[in-house]
Amino acid sequence: INLLTDSLPALAIGMEPVDESLLKEPPRDPNEGILTKDFLLKLGYYGLLIGIATMSAFYFGLSTSTQTAVTMAFATLTLARLFHGFNCRSKHSIIRLGLRSNPWSIMAFEAGVVLLAAVLFVPGLQGLFSVSDLSIRQLLTIVIFAIVPTLIIQAVKTIRESMK
Repeated sequence: INLLTDSLPALAIGMEPVDESLLKEPPRDPNEGILTKDFLLKLGYYGLLIGIATMSAFYFGLSTSTQTAVTMAFATLTLARLFHGFNCRSKHSIIRLGLRSNPWSIMAFEAGVVLLAAVLFVPGLQGLFSVSDLSIRQLLTIVIFAIVPTLIIQAVKTIRESMK
């Protein structure tokens, strides 16, 4: 999962255009650690949203079989983290940044989706990863559960920006 969801989006974030507004912010206190209370709360919030989506997909898949539930949880977690790469681009919303302002992030997302699809649909990889076949309904459920955390995070960012 980490190879699929972290490597490519991290490289894409490294290609993010310069944010001139950063120069207007005061410097960070050198005595303050990197893992501040606010940062850890944000991490927990993001993790909780993705965790709820993943466990919801697992629960939905249980109506078919345990193997389907595990496959749906795996696919939802992977896809949710690929979507989450867009959240990590900036403290600003995608609406303000522009989805296409960093084409590398889109390419990283697409490559991750192709790799996930290979695991889910290529017979040799299905066996290697012990995933089960999924119906169209289950695939749509995965996409919905996976995108919801990003929609919530982006909505919160947009609301905060409009309040400033």
